[in-house]
Amino acid sequence: MIRTILGLLAGMALAFAGVFLFAWVLYWLWERLGGKEEPEPIEIDAQPPEPEVVAPAVEEEAEEEEEIEPEAELEAKAPEPPVEPDDLKRIEGIGPKLSSVLQEAGIVTFAQLAAASPEEIEQILEAADPRLLRLAHPASWTEQAALAAAGEWEALAALKGTLKRGRKA
Repeated sequence: MIRTILGLLAGMALAFAGVFLFAWVLYWLWERLGGKEEPEPIEIDAQPPEPEVVAPAVEEEAEEEEEIEPEAELEAKAPEPPVEPDDLKRIEGIGPKLSSVLQEAGIVTFAQLAAASPEEIEQILEAADPRLLRLAHPASWTEQAALAAAGEWEALAALKGTLKRGRKA
């Protein structure tokens, strides 16, 4: 008998909870979807309004443009041919790592290396990796590069004989 009473009470509690949940969902949907009034549609004119003229157009005589000769224009636009990179590892003190750092910085030929100052080269190396300055000293690189750019290979070999890792031995 107690079982049946408890069963009935449990059934009634579940039914009440179900009805309450159902009512809450309906209320939520009502508020979310149907409880609010629909906004009235806005009427849009078929033609857009004409733009207003703010200031009258001023007519000025166009200045005569300078004529550029076609040949000069072509010369200005002609791209420079790609520079064939030199083997910078032929310089005493420059190995594969230092050569790649210099090439990434835009120094790819002996002439470019000869034109750079040792301080500029040190700045390039330090910017890439400060430890690179321990590998070699670039003080003699510009002198060696100038000889290589001029094609004076015997003089370069003689100078390289007096150097160790780019420094005077």
